[in-house]
Amino acid sequence: MKRPSLIFTALLVGATALQAQQKVGYVDSEYILRQVPEYATVQQNLDRLATDWNAEMTRLQREIDQTFQEYQSRELLYTADERKDKQEEIIRKEEELEQYRVRHFGPEGELFKQQEQLMRPIQERILEAVEEVATTGGYDYVLDKSGSTLFLFYRDQYDLSIQVLEEMGIDTENLRPSTGS
Repeated sequence: MKRPSLIFTALLVGATALQAQQKVGYVDSEYILRQVPEYATVQQNLDRLATDWNAEMTRLQREIDQTFQEYQSRELLYTADERKDKQEEIIRKEEELEQYRVRHFGPEGELFKQQEQLMRPIQERILEAVEEVATTGGYDYVLDKSGSTLFLFYRDQYDLSIQVLEEMGIDTENLRPSTGS
């Protein structure tokens, strides 16, 4: 009976010793992004696209509303076939509006594709800088504080965000660490 517990204890002690030797750091990717000059330009471009597409959706909705109001005001004057045609026209326009919304704002829509395309070079630069800082600093793991990782506690001394920005060639002289933002 004592043999399995001795083996388990030996494995537990060995695993604890290995963990003690690992070096873990973290970055705040949202903070880093806010410091990258190209990010503001990308965000402005995406906002402009979204504004244009929202304006078009508003125009299409007004057109639907106008068609519906016209239908309501003349409904009694229409023949049964004309009523049916007008109802189908309104339904068709509503479907077109929904297709437009999905095409531009849906999960695989143009806004998502543009964001992915425009952000990829920035994200790759950040990842390369994180890898360089981690390798140079001897870190085994680098976590993202602003991601879905839950930090119950962290020490500011392990925040690598400033080093990552410096690795990317961004002036950090007047920046505070990301933990202060």
